[in-house]
Amino acid sequence: MAEFTDALSEKHIAMITAQPVFFVATAAAEGRINLSPKGYDAFRVLSPTRVAYLDLGGSGNETHAHLAADGRITVMFCNFQQPALILRIYGRGRAVLPQDAEWGALASHFTLLPGTRQIFDIAVESVQTSCGYGVPLMQLDSERETLVKYHRLADPAAWEAKTAGRTRSIDGLPTRATDRYIAGEDA
Repeated sequence: MAEFTDALSEKHIAMITAQPVFFVATAAAEGRINLSPKGYDAFRVLSPTRVAYLDLGGSGNETHAHLAADGRITVMFCNFQQPALILRIYGRGRAVLPQDAEWGALASHFTLLPGTRQIFDIAVESVQTSCGYGVPLMQLDSERETLVKYHRLADPAAWEAKTAGRTRSIDGLPTRATDRYIAGEDA
């Protein structure tokens, strides 16, 4: 049976911090629905009603475009260990880029990774938990280092030029481009 709350509880936060992967869904009024898996140590609970996640450059920027157009976002966590549980955060989000005034304060919650392009800041509107009995038991072998390695090896000027040209989603919605290459704190 699904249960809804207005904010994250300590039990919710403990479950979230134990998960190595989460999923993000967004949509604008028209066009495709975007659903993306996210890994790395990229998710933070800032308060019971505010969460954020670090976003690296990838094949598109659909989440940014959808949040700029509509603001709605769903973040889902599945417990792949025991007990079986699915947790969804429904909220309103926005992209915070390195050139934005609030970047420094928000970025201080993360270890920046090579290729970091933005942080999504999400106001929690509701939290839903459900049984998760259909989710398999699985274990994490390791993080896939391909994306971080790709960004770490990038030429900063070429990376910035490529990113500057990515100002539209696949459905033509506008996005704001990141204005600087971030080498990451582990580089």
